[in-house]
Amino acid sequence: MTRAITYSIVLALAGAAVLGLASCNKPLEAPTDRGVCWALAQLPGGKARFNRLAANQPDLEHCAAQLEIMRLRFRALGSTQTEMTGAYQGQFLFIQPEGVFTAQTIDGYRFPFLVRTGDGRLAMPGAMPQQ
Repeated sequence: MTRAITYSIVLALAGAAVLGLASCNKPLEAPTDRGVCWALAQLPGGKARFNRLAANQPDLEHCAAQLEIMRLRFRALGSTQTEMTGAYQGQFLFIQPEGVFTAQTIDGYRFPFLVRTGDGRLAMPGAMPQQ
């Protein structure tokens, strides 16, 4: 009986150690380099890496345009990817079929930044007249 209790304690401690290590994973943070637009690449094993897409971008809107260009070029090559994630000066950008959204964290609340017009272009919300 003592051996079974010792075995149970060892298993409980091992489980606590695994949970402790899992909670130590550093959350994904957007790069903060000034004027640099980044594209987020998902690697095998659930890892992520930021690839430099464009430098000397004056603002978030220009970075979003660079990400959209990259998405369209991938589509022209046969990709079926409709969504793309990037970053600019510490903020995440999410290119989606509805438009571009921004967030402070990768899984935080996404705020609309640019919306798609009827012909698929990106525009500031409210810039296009309602039909």
